[in-house]
Amino acid sequence: MRIDILTLFPEMFPGVLGASILGRAAAGNFASYHLHDIRDFADNKHRKVDDRPFGGGPGMVMMCQPLVDAVNAAEAEDDRPATRILLTPQGKPLDQPLVEQLAEKPRLLMIAGHYEGVDERAIEQLAPLEISIGDYVLSGGELPAMVLIDAIVRLIPGVLGHEDSALEDSFAARGPDQQRLLDCPHYTRPREWAGREVPEVLLSGDHQAVEQWRQEKMLERTRARRPDLLP
Repeated sequence: MRIDILTLFPEMFPGVLGASILGRAAAGNFASYHLHDIRDFADNKHRKVDDRPFGGGPGMVMMCQPLVDAVNAAEAEDDRPATRILLTPQGKPLDQPLVEQLAEKPRLLMIAGHYEGVDERAIEQLAPLEISIGDYVLSGGELPAMVLIDAIVRLIPGVLGHEDSALEDSFAARGPDQQRLLDCPHYTRPREWAGREVPEVLLSGDHQAVEQWRQEKMLERTRARRPDLLP
């Protein structure tokens, strides 16, 4: 998968994209990341990409020309069609089914908005999929883009090493009815710590009993913490 990131702050990304699972995905050629500085496409000597909003009000608005030119230039670098994404608080809420859909795409182009927002005419021209990572406001779309990239790349076959790893996470579809539950509790060595012991069933070697215990705990935890996920 090719992922293009259009941003005013490309220096925010290398540490995240080069570490842990995202770094391993790039090293293994499962994913490639391409940063594009929107300021490089400004048509003025001061590399200005924003201006005051018509009608007055606080903040600044990203202008159409630099952003649209940046998108066109990035897309011209590869023949694969890009799914355009704008990270914005006004977008579709991000959830696991949406992540799974995007993980099947050959190429994603993510636009990290900034300031008060993006000129609406650029959004109309580009027609991106608008995505929000939650009902709160950040300084820009850079952190949401990192969140989205991490959620997507770990679903690419081969990235996590064990093919079932992602299938056992919270929100993964399970069973014939494809329920999306919270994950069960997990334990590791030592068997006893600070007076707390690992549940005996996990030490029994009975795989059927372990699986039943995990299913019960997933339902119990989901019912207590996220009842909205249950029918």
